[in-house]
Amino acid sequence: MFNDIGPLELVTIVVLAVLVFGPDKLPKVIQDVMRTVRKIREFSESAKHDIRQELGPEFKDFEFEDLNPKTFIRKQLDNDELGLKEIHNGFDLKKQMAEVTDAVHSRDSESAAGSQGPSSGGRIDMTKRPETPAADDRPPFDADAT
Repeated sequence: MFNDIGPLELVTIVVLAVLVFGPDKLPKVIQDVMRTVRKIREFSESAKHDIRQELGPEFKDFEFEDLNPKTFIRKQLDNDELGLKEIHNGFDLKKQMAEVTDAVHSRDSESAAGSQGPSSGGRIDMTKRPETPAADDRPPFDADAT
C-alpha cells in the first residue's frame, strides 16, 4: 500500500502528526485510524465475497485486479489466443516514426535541390505558395445553381 513512501517522507508525516495532534492525543488518533482501515478492509472483502457468490461457480477464478486495464491487457498478451503478441511485436511506433521523419527530411532536401533547376522531376514543391488565379480565370456566377 505504501510502497512509494520513503524514510524521509515517513519521518515528515510523523513529525506533522505530533505537531498537529500533540503527543497526548496521537495514540488515540492512531487507534482510530487503524480501526477505520480495518473496517474498510473487512467491508471490501465482504463485498468481494458477495460479488463472487452472486456471479456463480463459472466465475470462481475471477480476480478484481483484472478490471484494471493494464492488468487485463498484460494478461491477454500473455495468453495470446488471439495472436495479439504478434501484432504487438510487429507494430514498432518508434521505427515507423523514424522512417516518416527520414522520408520527410530527404524529400525536403530533394525539393530544395530540385527547385534550383528548371524541372523538379515531376514533384510538387510543398514549400511554395500556390498561384492565385487571376480575376478573369474564375468560373461565371450562376444564380440558378445556388
